This record gives sequence, C-alpha cells and structure tokens, in this order.
Amino acid sequence: MSARWEAPPSFDVFIQQRHRALLRFALVLSGDPLLAEDLVQDALEHVGMRWWLIRRRDDPEGYIRRTITNRFLNNRRARRREDIVDEVPDQASVDPVPRDEALWRQLAGLPRHQRAVLVLRFFEDMTEAQVAEVLGCSVGAVKTSGSRGLAKLRAVYSQEVPK
Repeated sequence: MSARWEAPPSFDVFIQQRHRALLRFALVLSGDPLLAEDLVQDALEHVGMRWWLIRRRDDPEGYIRRTITNRFLNNRRARRREDIVDEVPDQASVDPVPRDEALWRQLAGLPRHQRAVLVLRFFEDMTEAQVAEVLGCSVGAVKTSGSRGLAKLRAVYSQEVPK
C-alpha cells in the first residue's frame, strides 16, 4: 500500500482563497487559458509538497507567483496535461477577462522577459524591486525590460491611432 500525501489545512485554505487570483495572473502572463491552468497547477504541485516550509516565509503567494513566472519564462513543464472528455464543455474553466484584443496581441508579441515585467509591474501593481525579486534579476534589468516593452507597445499604438 502506498502512502498518500494530503494537503495541510492551511494549504487548502490558501488555495480556496487565492486560486482565482493566481489563475488570472497566469492568464494575463501567458495569454493562454490552458497554459495558465497548467502553470498554476504545476506551481501548486511544486509548492504543496513544501508548504510547511514556504508558509513560514513572509510572502508565500509571492513565492508561488515567482514559480509561475519562472515556469512561464522557461517554458519547461515536466509533462503536458490533457483531459480527455466525451463532450466539450459549454464554458471554459477560467473566467474570461474582458480584454483589448489588440493590446493582448501586442503583449503576446513581446519577448517573454519584457512581457513578464510589464504584467508584474502594471497588472499586479508591483514595484520594480518586487518584480526584480520575483524574476531573480536586478532592478536595472527590470527598468530596461519595462522601458523597452513599453516603447514597443507605444510604437504600435501610435501607428494605430488616427491623427
């Protein structure tokens, strides 16, 4: 008989309270609802086994967001998950976020690091120092990536706006 791991109650509570926000974060970061679900699931699997240690930190959610971001940037997942079903559900499992399709296309066209910086800075409303901590880089690298990403978005939008 094999041992079965069960999540501690504090991890269950955390997931119940923050799962939707983590999915929304991963969706904005990746632009793909299925990839967002995979990123969150992979991060929670990774964190769940270490929850007893991670919850002692000042910011366990920050640790999970960093895990999601790193997995997005590296784009290496141990396995791809697929759910085989007889019928396609009427509705996606991730709540659709109202969005500007042109902006999403432009955001998706940015290099991954620039996109991650912009999502963390402006969607998650993090400071440059917080973004640097999540991405494991310097504040200068965050400023450079953010500036370049914004410049690319501005260039596209300045061309599209009628004068």
